[in-house]
Amino acid sequence: MNIYVSNLSFNIQDADLRDFFTPYGEVTSAKIITDKETGRSRGFGFVEMSDDAASRTAIAELNEATIDGRTIKVMEAKPKEDRPARNFSGGGGYNNRY
Repeated sequence: MNIYVSNLSFNIQDADLRDFFTPYGEVTSAKIITDKETGRSRGFGFVEMSDDAASRTAIAELNEATIDGRTIKVMEAKPKEDRPARNFSGGGGYNNRY
């Protein structure tokens, strides 16, 4: 199962994220998402676990936990196709007269 973790401290690294979930079962990957230009953490990441039951237990126990002074949010990640598309055309804008 792919798990989304948000509101992470900018000090958290991939290994730290993996360590948070390892007590609940096998972690197949843990990745902090970073800004492409600065390389700085964007404050969220993804964890993949091989066992769905262990994943659900980790989500239940780690959601709303305080780590490095921040209350994190932990939930099952949604597939990209389930997210609404952004509409960048039409409406608003600096030079829009009407």
